[in-house]
Amino acid sequence: MNKARITRVGAVAAATALAVGGLTACSTGGDSGGDGKVTITWWHNATSDPLKGLWEDVATEFEADHPNVTVKVEGYQNEELQRTLIPNALRSGSGVDLFQAWGGGEIKDQVAAGYVMDISDSAADTIDAVGPVVSGWQVDGKTYGLPFQYGIEGFWYNKDLFAQAGIDAPPTTLDELNEDVTKLKDAGIVPIAVGAGDKWPAAHYWYNFALKSCSPDVLKKAQSQLDFSDPCFIKAGDLLQEFIATNPFQDGFLATSAQQGAGSSAGMLATGKAAMELMGHWDPGVMGGILKDDTGQADATPPSFLGWFNFPGIPGTDGDPTAALGGGDGFACATWAPKECVELLEYIDSESVQSRFGEIGAGIPVLPAAASSITDPNLQQVLAGLQSASYVQLWLDTSYGATVGGAMNDGIVALFGGQGSPEDIVKAMQDAAATL
Repeated sequence: MNKARITRVGAVAAATALAVGGLTACSTGGDSGGDGKVTITWWHNATSDPLKGLWEDVATEFEADHPNVTVKVEGYQNEELQRTLIPNALRSGSGVDLFQAWGGGEIKDQVAAGYVMDISDSAADTIDAVGPVVSGWQVDGKTYGLPFQYGIEGFWYNKDLFAQAGIDAPPTTLDELNEDVTKLKDAGIVPIAVGAGDKWPAAHYWYNFALKSCSPDVLKKAQSQLDFSDPCFIKAGDLLQEFIATNPFQDGFLATSAQQGAGSSAGMLATGKAAMELMGHWDPGVMGGILKDDTGQADATPPSFLGWFNFPGIPGTDGDPTAALGGGDGFACATWAPKECVELLEYIDSESVQSRFGEIGAGIPVLPAAASSITDPNLQQVLAGLQSASYVQLWLDTSYGATVGGAMNDGIVALFGGQGSPEDIVKAMQDAAATL
């Protein structure tokens, strides 16, 4: 489960607040004594196995290869890590050396405040090996962190319910999606579950309509310059408004949670009460946990009926029909961290560690050489979608940063609730960008 989606905007806001006054590295970091011994404090958001155990193994292995280094590895709940621990440590100039980093506007703010080490030269070979997905951790052409996993979102669907409604294959265009929604409703099946009560799942519909309406060049310009003048952004709101009007969602969707219990949108898909959910690569694991906790199943195995497809293309627009929306998890070294921090960061992205990451089903490793390690059939579906995407856009709220991302999300949620307009969303984004 990727709870980073729930708290990212709040976390970026915290990072932005830290940027006020701009800290210059004020600590030697890494608890280094006169005997050459070094301690690296590593914070991550894995609080349970198998990922927690993997990170502990990685720390032990690194210590074995670096006798002068002690790695203090700690896992924390995602919300605590993003909202409190990392911002406070960065502000104080001590306390953590290697920390969870989600890229985009968040790391841009941290770099502007002087908190993050430039690893462009020291990790050049690993940066090259990871490839294009590292762009989310780059600022002005320099690299400040490395992702260890990267996935995309799409529609998870119940193949049995599709067959029941007479749907032979997943849709590839928006018109086909609308036709399938009609078929499912005619069969008495809820077409799509959405956890709009948590807000961000609703916002992601506008993200995808923008992704499939705007050209990649327009999206790149919006990310780098916060320029939302292209008409495609208004078009995205128009399309979303039209889609909502077809009533594709469950009753009470504005109050439904995304990932908490059988009544959530993930729970509805897992228990056969809805045919689809737009969600990230973590969703099958969430559904497995829900089935275990709420229906008494013996283990957390995801449902066997799951299929996956990318958000459909929209003919007649400038959008790339193969484009995908996604994001990842990574790590960055604090400015004051010892040089060994970069070596540990590179080891995390080594083929050995990345392959084990894929084997345990924790996510999709970023190293192309480790792709064959993925055996989970659900992750294999997402990987295929990622590999076939000619353009991958980082989550828009992450890309645009706290101020613009927050205004954007508020506008989208208002539209979902029948308030505001497509123009209001774009105006809120432009007004927020003008304050920066």
